[in-house]
Order: sequence, then C-alpha cells, then structure tokens
Amino acid sequence: MDIEEFKGLVGSRIGTSDWVEVGQDRIDAFADTTLDHEPIHVDPQAARDLGFGQTIAHGFLSLSLLAPFYKTGYPKLDRRSYGLNYGFNKVRFLAPVKSGKRVRGHFTLLVMVEKQPNRYQLTSEVSVEIEGEEKPALVAEWLTFVEIEPLQQGQDHA
Repeated sequence: MDIEEFKGLVGSRIGTSDWVEVGQDRIDAFADTTLDHEPIHVDPQAARDLGFGQTIAHGFLSLSLLAPFYKTGYPKLDRRSYGLNYGFNKVRFLAPVKSGKRVRGHFTLLVMVEKQPNRYQLTSEVSVEIEGEEKPALVAEWLTFVEIEPLQQGQDHA
C-alpha cells in the first residue's frame, strides 16, 4: 500500500490477522522462557480449583502474539525500509485465553505523525479476539515507527 493511501486510513480498521492457537505446549514454553510457572498457567487442577476451568495463557503471552499478528494483519507499506516497535501507551488484559483457544488481532490506525521526512510514528489500537467469545483478551495502544524510502526522481508512486 502506498504511504499516501495509508494516511487516508487514520481512524479506520486496517486489518485482521490470521488465527493462532494458544495450546498448552505454547503456554508451557512461555512459562519456561519467562520463569513464570504460576499454577493457573501450567497446572490444570490448580486452574480448575481457582475457577478458571482449565489453564489459561499468560497475559504477556497474549501480548507477545502481537508480533505475528502484525505480520499477517497489518497492511504492507510500499518502499518500507524498516519498522520498529516503540512500545505501548496502554495495555488492558480483559479476558483470559484458555488453553486450546484460537486468537487473532484486529488493527485500527489511530494516529500517524511524520516525525522526520519519510519517518512516521504510528499509533494503532490492537484488539485480540478470542474465537467464540464476546470479550477480547486484550486491547492495546501500540506505537511503531516506519521509514519509507523516498521516491527516486522520475519514479512513479503508483
């Protein structure tokens, strides 16, 4: 997508990612990586006893899935030379993701500011849908930077 066309999408939903399954193997690997073996994540009986019915994914695991969601759900910008994760203005974990559920991300472009020529700071809202559930797993306001290679003299932007 051309950067000028992208600018016109501020305030609009710009994409939806592919589904990703959050199985127990992924939850266990995340627990090992982060050293967070809280029983609600790795012990099915403890999770049942605490009222979750089954193990649930770490909130930070759900948040970390924004990276693959971005790859499949965010528009590809023409002449993009690089992009950087700049962080978050806010993140809210709204519903647990139970083991075995599928999730996907929905992106809305909120703000686009040209910080330097051809360098943009983007603010996007990301909502992580849990398949078959009304409430999203999380909603985040995500900041990224992208650099667009300038058009060469005589180069058409179409």
